[in-house]
Amino acid sequence: EDGKKGLIHISEISNQFVKDVNDFLKVNDKVKAKVIHISDDGKIDLSIKRLNEDEEYLEKLEKSKAMFEQKLNKFLKQSQDRLTDLKKHQENKRKFH
Repeated sequence: EDGKKGLIHISEISNQFVKDVNDFLKVNDKVKAKVIHISDDGKIDLSIKRLNEDEEYLEKLEKSKAMFEQKLNKFLKQSQDRLTDLKKHQENKRKFH
């Protein structure tokens, strides 16, 4: 964003085997990458692979949260239904005693 440049080592391009960088990137491509190291002399090491892993993790986390919310809502509804049934049952018992 601020015009700084960094280096993406061949091992940080993809989780797949990268025989030829040109199969994945072209000269002057603009890519999103994660800063993994800044040396004392200001050289910036970047990783596309790790950024993708972070994004995949966040997607899985969001899906997990959504699944938890669904399960929690289902549990709460079932609990409320059971409590309602229990109250009705207790009221019916009182009527007959």
